[in-house]
Order: sequence, then structure tokens, then C-alpha cells
Amino acid sequence: MTRQTALSGIHESLGASFTDFAGWRMPLRYGSELAEHHAVRNAAGLFDLSHMGEIEVVGPQAAALLDHALVGDISAVAVTKAKYTMICQEDGGILDDLIVYRLEDDRYMVVANASNAETVLGALQERAAGFDAEVQDRRDDWALVAIQGPQASAILAELTDADLAGLKYYAILETSVADRPARLARTGYTGEDGFEIFSDPADAPAIWEALSAAGADRGLIPAGLACRDSLRLEAAMPLYGNELSTTTTPYAAGLGRVVKLDKPGGFVGRDALAAVSEQPIQRVRVGLRPEGRRAPRHGYAVVDPASGETVGEVTSGAPSPTLGHPIAMAYVDQALAQPGTRLEVDVRGTHVRAEVVALPFYSRHR
Repeated sequence: MTRQTALSGIHESLGASFTDFAGWRMPLRYGSELAEHHAVRNAAGLFDLSHMGEIEVVGPQAAALLDHALVGDISAVAVTKAKYTMICQEDGGILDDLIVYRLEDDRYMVVANASNAETVLGALQERAAGFDAEVQDRRDDWALVAIQGPQASAILAELTDADLAGLKYYAILETSVADRPARLARTGYTGEDGFEIFSDPADAPAIWEALSAAGADRGLIPAGLACRDSLRLEAAMPLYGNELSTTTTPYAAGLGRVVKLDKPGGFVGRDALAAVSEQPIQRVRVGLRPEGRRAPRHGYAVVDPASGETVGEVTSGAPSPTLGHPIAMAYVDQALAQPGTRLEVDVRGTHVRAEVVALPFYSRHR
């Protein structure tokens, strides 16, 4: 059965259009996804992300278990801090990309993508064998609301006593929001400043309504999954199933920095990834700027105009509301991955010229 979040009633009252995403009935847009996109870039947007998968790892060897199970150096993460990392197969293929929060010395919260939460849970439970640590499924215990955009901090400051100025990017604290207990993290998936608020599902509607009221005069509007996708694409943030998969390694994705091959004791997939790191990568992730107004889409072929041969494939593409022209990410042959390289994209039988450009397409002013 399709699941609903604790905020479904509010979304319906706001006239949201819904979509089925990873078994969840989620708001796609509330009106104009273009308006929602621009609100996040210029003011603030409010998202329901309660479909994400929260898993806690608890016990004296929680850090050691996560060092073994994930590619990153999790034991080096300080309490109240977070790390972007990945969980890989033995062959180095990516099972999911994750954010891991260290809540206490021996307690971590792992947040997995909705579509992979069950897979990540199972992999962590399997890899926990022999460690004095427990892997706990907490997916039903948390709702997740995100406020993103340049006005996010000012809006949230009206509803919490937390030191927002002192809460740095990729950090988390236990606090209250709208007089409800919450875990407040300075993280997001839009390329803007913002916060993610983990709460009891029963408290999520009150938090949502309080944020909506506090942001009414600052341009805050509800935002759905459609604009979240265009926002993350502009920021060149990878999406599992598009840029990341079990047939992709972190190195091909341009994210080799998250892999710590020299961790004591190694980790699942370490030998395969060490071998990959020493060899030329056949295809790598790049940005493309197509000419004209037609946006390449997932699965479209990338062609070398000199030879007419297919040399890659688009993973994500759309018109960029912020930049005013189409953008795309693709995997292309390493020899053609340098910015300035001229390629073509087969857009439904028409070859559209495109230039390789550096990622990200958009970076916020700091």
C-alpha cells in the first residue's frame, strides 16, 4: 500500500498534486513548480521529506561498525556533526548515498534515500555481525520537514531558542521548534542554506503550520518534489537511480573524496574501490550546457560530433529556472570530459549541440 506522511492532510488542504515516490504519496507541486523553485532561491521553501529513511546505530562499537559498513571515516566525526558518505557493495557499486549524524559517542543516525532505506537497513544489519552495536529501524519514529532558502534562518529563529548562527553546515542539535522537541540539522538538498527538522510525526503538523505562519511575510511557500529536483540539479547534487547506482562507483561519480581507503581495518568494498582508484575511469560525470531551449532528459545518448559515436548518456536534465537555459548531467568518456569540449545530445532523433561545463551549475552567494 502507498504510505502517507503525517502532513498529508495539510498538503491536500493546500491543493497539492501528488505522486507516488518509493511507495509514498508525496506532494509533487502545490501550484507552479517554477514559483516554488524561485522561492527557494530567493526567499524560502517548505518541504515534507518524511519519506526519508532514518536508521540508528547504537552501542559501544557503533563507530567501528559504521567504519566497516560505509566508505567514510565515521569514527572521526565529532558528536553533533554529520558526514556525507556512501554504502557500497563488495564490487564497489553504490547501494546508496547517506548522511550520518553522530548524536552521542555511541549513537548515530543514518539517513537513507526513501527508495533504498530497506536495502540500507538490511545491509547494515548484515554487516553488524560480530560488532557490539545494534542497528535500529527508526523510519516510523520520525517525520522530516525541511526549510530551505536565504530566509530560512530568519524564519526559523522566530520558533526556536537554538543558536542558529552557531549551528554550522552539516551539524545537528537536540532542541525544540514551535515548542515541540526536535532534532535540528543544517543540511539540505537544494544548494541553498537551510535546515532539516526531525520530529515526532504527531508534532510535524504543528511545526509545519508554525513555520508557514512565521514565513508568510518573508516569501516562504510550500514546495514539492518537482522543484526539489530542479534545485538539486542546478547544484549538481547526485540522485540515486540517475547519477548513482550499483553499476557506478564513487570515483566515476566524481565523489572519490568520500572514500577513505586507508581506514584501519578496511571496509566493505575497499579492495574493489582501491583497484578502481588506480585505473583510468572509463566514463565520468560531467555537466552539459545544451544550445537552444530543448532540455536533454534521463537516458538520452551523448554523441561525439567528430565520430558520430555514442560516448555517454544523460542522467538528469531539465530547464534551469535560475540560469534561464537547459542543463544536464551525464556520464561521458573520460577523454571528452574536459570543460569546453563540444558534444551533441540525441534529443528524440535531433542532435542538439552541447558544451561540457564545470559543476555545479549554480552556487549560492555566501
